Amino acid sequence: MNPIPNQTETGNIEGRTIHTVSQLTRKIKRTLDDSFQRIWVVGEISNLSRPASGHLYFTLKDEKAQLSAVMWRSKASATKFELRVGLEVLVYGNITVYEPRGNYQIIVDKIEPKGIGILQLAFLQMREKLETEGLFAPERKRPLPSLPKRIALVTSASGAVVWDMINTITHRFDNINILLYPVKVQGEGAAQEIAAAIDDLNRRCEIDVMIVGRGGGSLEDLWAFNEEVVARAIYASHVPVISAVGHEVDVTIADLVADRRALTPTDAGQIVVPDKRQLEAGLQQSAMRLSSGLLNAVRNARHRLDGVGTRSLFRRTVERVRMYQQQLDESVGRLHLHVSHRVEMQRSGLDAVAAKLDTLSPLKVLKRGYSITQDEKGNVVRDATEVGIGDTIETRLACGRLRSRVMSSES
Repeated sequence: MNPIPNQTETGNIEGRTIHTVSQLTRKIKRTLDDSFQRIWVVGEISNLSRPASGHLYFTLKDEKAQLSAVMWRSKASATKFELRVGLEVLVYGNITVYEPRGNYQIIVDKIEPKGIGILQLAFLQMREKLETEGLFAPERKRPLPSLPKRIALVTSASGAVVWDMINTITHRFDNINILLYPVKVQGEGAAQEIAAAIDDLNRRCEIDVMIVGRGGGSLEDLWAFNEEVVARAIYASHVPVISAVGHEVDVTIADLVADRRALTPTDAGQIVVPDKRQLEAGLQQSAMRLSSGLLNAVRNARHRLDGVGTRSLFRRTVERVRMYQQQLDESVGRLHLHVSHRVEMQRSGLDAVAAKLDTLSPLKVLKRGYSITQDEKGNVVRDATEVGIGDTIETRLACGRLRSRVMSSES
């Protein structure tokens, strides 16, 4: 028997070129690596495996053939939608050979669902998942306070949206205390900032309700409000949450989880507080109806007494009836005074609450000469040690803003 050639060299036996399995596999791998780079393949996912390493292994198949596929953890973790068996997808990558088994496979760099956008599929999958868990259930939604004392706004501090909400709220009830919690509303890290803001506000017992939102935009612009981390922060909040994202046609996961969805940020301002003028008018109408009802009851009672007085059986008791009538008139007078006093007390109480809210308003504080200073990241500066020499700071006044550079500091 002739010996088998060394695996590292091609042998020549009786004029025949002999390859080892490793040599042949390596040549095939080089051929595939050179010939099938950066290609798109369409197929249905099957045999999906998710080991602890985070890599994804699956098979692409059609009615006649199948192809092994590998997606490394770095690419898999960046995929916005969830891969599922039976999902038809488009994959982009390079064809290579897995030498230990001699199988050819595609190393996937990109993957897209066929026939639907990536973000749209991710939205549908997330909605299905959270709905199954009960995060959208109407019975778990918290009621909004009828007249909140302090409202938190979780949104960007630089856009027009925040001023739309502030102006709407203060126009409807000018003594409301508003707290702005500035966050990124799109881009990398935005969802984490929004969720962290919601968690932080829940640790502030003085917050009665919060509005979480931003202005309109594309599905990509609004995507932070479709992230699972934001949905779970809203769900876990014990402070009622109003979601005000985009325009009326834009529906996000945050809208579905929130206790109340506003069609627009301006609509959120109208939902969160009542109109003070309407409250006062309603109080006045209630007082008038109460007074009118009492007077009618008195007139009816007097009419019945007058009827009794004309009967022959009670003619001799006219004087006594008249005495009762006089006592009744006196009671009506006292009752009228009591109602008027009660209405005046209610009005005084409302004015006192309004005055107290007015003193707590951050806008009033600014008008008294105070200011709010923020660092380059938008964080409020409360201590001189939080900024360094040469740092740029921004000071918000009652009218306008100032940008400054720190020359020196004292703590």
